[in-house]
Amino acid sequence: MVATIPVPIEFSLPEGWRSVPPDAVNAEEVAFVALRPPSLKGFTPNITITGELQDRGVPLSQLADEALERLRRGAPDAQLGRRNEVGSADNPGLTQAVRMSLLLDDKPEQLVQLQVFLGMRDTRDESRYAVLQIVLSALAEQFSQVVGDFQNFLSTIRPEGAR
Repeated sequence: MVATIPVPIEFSLPEGWRSVPPDAVNAEEVAFVALRPPSLKGFTPNITITGELQDRGVPLSQLADEALERLRRGAPDAQLGRRNEVGSADNPGLTQAVRMSLLLDDKPEQLVQLQVFLGMRDTRDESRYAVLQIVLSALAEQFSQVVGDFQNFLSTIRPEGAR
């Protein structure tokens, strides 16, 4: 079963990106996947979205630490780069950059993730609060070509019906 986003959101994909069903790319644990062809060395840059209902008192930094620890279970060399808190008390956000190695065709490659955590109230039920995790994954040599698209994508994410 593919995960769902716990609060209704809207967004627009940048040109050249296409959404795919998460189960089509063995990503059943995420709610949304977008790919940016073409592949390089067998890796296609991708954006994923997951989300969970949370207590507003849980700091985004704690959730980011937990995400990094989960990532390290499969990629023990994952290294945290810069981390920045963004947004406001009502709409908090946190970004962190993570670098790790990945074997592609039995050769080690550097993979970079830009992880963004966004706190968001459900516009239909104000008592519900979720934290979305939006992640860009790309090979280090692809990253500069897709990070601008990712930033544009982030700027379009909003609660459904918000203007």
